[in-house]
Amino acid sequence: MNRKEFLASSLLDYFGLSFGSNKITSFSKSQRKKINGPFAIATWNVPKATQVAFDFLSKKHTALDAIENGCNVEELDISNSSVGLGGLPDRTGSVTLDACIMDHKGNCGSVVYLKDITQAISVARKVMEKTPHVMLAGDGAKEFAISEGFKTEELLSDNAKKKYEEWKKTSNYKPIINIENHDTIGMLAIDINGNISGGCTTSGLAYKMKGRVGDSPIIGAGLFVDNAVGGAVATGLGEEVVKTVGSFLIVELMRQGMNPQEACEEAISRITQNTSKDIKDFQVGFIAINKKGEMGAHAIHKHFNFTITSEDKTENIEASYHLKH
Repeated sequence: MNRKEFLASSLLDYFGLSFGSNKITSFSKSQRKKINGPFAIATWNVPKATQVAFDFLSKKHTALDAIENGCNVEELDISNSSVGLGGLPDRTGSVTLDACIMDHKGNCGSVVYLKDITQAISVARKVMEKTPHVMLAGDGAKEFAISEGFKTEELLSDNAKKKYEEWKKTSNYKPIINIENHDTIGMLAIDINGNISGGCTTSGLAYKMKGRVGDSPIIGAGLFVDNAVGGAVATGLGEEVVKTVGSFLIVELMRQGMNPQEACEEAISRITQNTSKDIKDFQVGFIAINKKGEMGAHAIHKHFNFTITSEDKTENIEASYHLKH
């Protein structure tokens, strides 16, 4: 077991979960899909992040506060190679971060190609609350973050640098399905007042081209919230999510009467039916919730899982999937 697996296992054990495919609950039609009261739900195995988010909810903080602080957990975890500190770099060896956040009033903020600032989700919130804009990029985003009191630091960890040096020996590039902590951390939360907020944060695809931005910081693609209906977040190959404006699509399908599971399944079908790529070569997964506290999750391939923390317990659940292996 490597260090990352050890840390993940320790966190899961701490919150009463077991790590391993035979210990992850399968999401099916018979699975409980509704929670009464506040809860946080996020992509992948992130029990510490959802627990921190729920702690804020249980203290009657807003869903927005829960999202920011829950996502910060993963951004600050140097063992997580796809988010924040310790993220894998682009092809030039630079770690660049993307993030967005959206509240129950429809306000949103985003940062793209952010360097040297770990807590990208918090900078995105500042963009939302302190500027007339939705999105800041590159040097402008960094300068704004510094002006708001964020400290600069080196994001390329020793472990990430070692992996990058090994990758440069061949420089082969192909997104790999379901590896490491997998990809974007997308989180949704409902607070004690029934309000919904959401956020996404990521270092993007490992060894991406310089300047590449995926779906994660794009409102409507990686994240969308409509407090009258529900919210959705995406993970996986962002280029394919952007093409279908996937999270917005799911919320609109829920507005038209679909439950979250049906909406996620339809959004995945739109991708698989319309892509020019071989769907065997990439992964996309969605999670969604509605105002009733119902949830859904679906992916192209198996082994996409998500974490829920509510008053009852923390669960890690494997989503249903489109492609039968």
